[in-house]
Amino acid sequence: MSDPTGGPAPLPEGWQRLPLRDLCSFQVGPAVKGKERTDADEGVPLVLPRDVVHQRITPAESIGVVLERARMLQKYRLIEGDVLVVRTGTVGRCAMVTGEQEGWLYHANLFRLRLFDDPDRSLAAYLTGYLSAGFAQSWMHQRSASAVIPSLSTRELGELPVFVPPPAEQRAIGATLAALDEKVRLHTEIARATGEFRGTLADLLMTGVLSPEGPESDARP
Repeated sequence: MSDPTGGPAPLPEGWQRLPLRDLCSFQVGPAVKGKERTDADEGVPLVLPRDVVHQRITPAESIGVVLERARMLQKYRLIEGDVLVVRTGTVGRCAMVTGEQEGWLYHANLFRLRLFDDPDRSLAAYLTGYLSAGFAQSWMHQRSASAVIPSLSTRELGELPVFVPPPAEQRAIGATLAALDEKVRLHTEIARATGEFRGTLADLLMTGVLSPEGPESDARP
């Protein structure tokens, strides 16, 4: 199967090649001013572009939209199975919305993709994996690199060619990539925690609070 950025290529039996706009609707997030923000626990949580990491939504801070403003943004509420895509800056990072983020809002620098027909969310999981694949990422980067700040338009994203397999293969591919994404997330968290421990240990060692010598050092000549 050739790169989607090239010409048409033969597909396996049962597969389709469709532009992304034929699979889902697109909605850019609302503009939320600083005074309209609050702590996520006191308002409606807001997904920021930096929260989209390794195909997961991982909020770095507890940021939300005040309830009065959030009530005016009902059409921007997320539902499970939506897919978020970063549209400016580090273009192309994506994540599928889970039940945990149901009802949340999302930043103006994100696209919300909502599939027209996906009752069991298998296509959403597949699409998240597809959008994060190397050729789809290259396609998006090529079309956003001309501006000073890389930016992808709704029209350009809608033209992205998508290889769509039969439902059974969608489920298998989506599940395989999601499992790998989870492993990446866990290893990243382990690396982060280890880095923090290393920093704390260095402070203790460099100030003499903690000795590098273990109990076995007593037996040394």
